[in-house]
Amino acid sequence: MNRNIKNLIGFKLKETDGEIGNIEDFYFDDITWKVRYLVVRTGNWFTGRKVLISPKSLQKMDWENEEFLVNLTQEQIKNSPDIDTEKPVSRQQEEQLYNYYPWGTYWGADPDEHAAGIFSAMPSDLYNSEVESSSVAQNIVQLENDDRHLRSTDNVTGYKIHATDGEMGKVVDYIIDVSNWKINNLVVETGSWLDSRKVLLPVEWIKEVNWDNSLVIVNVTADEVENSQEFNMDEVLNASYERRHHDYSDKSRKANLSE
Repeated sequence: MNRNIKNLIGFKLKETDGEIGNIEDFYFDDITWKVRYLVVRTGNWFTGRKVLISPKSLQKMDWENEEFLVNLTQEQIKNSPDIDTEKPVSRQQEEQLYNYYPWGTYWGADPDEHAAGIFSAMPSDLYNSEVESSSVAQNIVQLENDDRHLRSTDNVTGYKIHATDGEMGKVVDYIIDVSNWKINNLVVETGSWLDSRKVLLPVEWIKEVNWDNSLVIVNVTADEVENSQEFNMDEVLNASYERRHHDYSDKSRKANLSE
């Protein structure tokens, strides 16, 4: 089921003994494009603290009431590791979280879980794209050597898109499949403020997220981004959009390979 991340901000997290807090942000990695944590503000706006909750803790989604039921208690949240969510999350901090919460083994063997997949699976298992495996391997080494591998969707919003023939557009939202918490597309705003339009940018087109320069570098031209499927939330919620968008992405990717 596809959703845009902006519409998930503010959703409540609840469990059997009461309300935990509201979703404020999401942390993802740019190799698997999986959301690894929800940033949740507990309590009220003035006294609450921010905590990181894995999607593994979500049990039921109530879209009508904008609530997620979790398998954690208020006491567990209250005593959770104190992590500054305003800064990049380190691997050591993630280990603390996994040692505290019942989320399974950190750095396990499941290629769909966090860096478990990054360090135990082949790059071809991680990337559904035409990016060369050597480039993926370089990113993997970077993650091993650098703790600044997790970033928030809020932080990346506003990053410019750097196509093969220049810069164009900026990131304004994300399309996520909540069945596996994987980001499938970025929503990119192109043009000027007078004639702007929003289009979907498949993550398969992304070569690199450059944190230092606030860029999303893609391996397609600016025209291909500009001419990709226009963002329409009603269509995103319709399963047929995924098939149409995949067809366009695949066609564009094959065209690039033939050049």
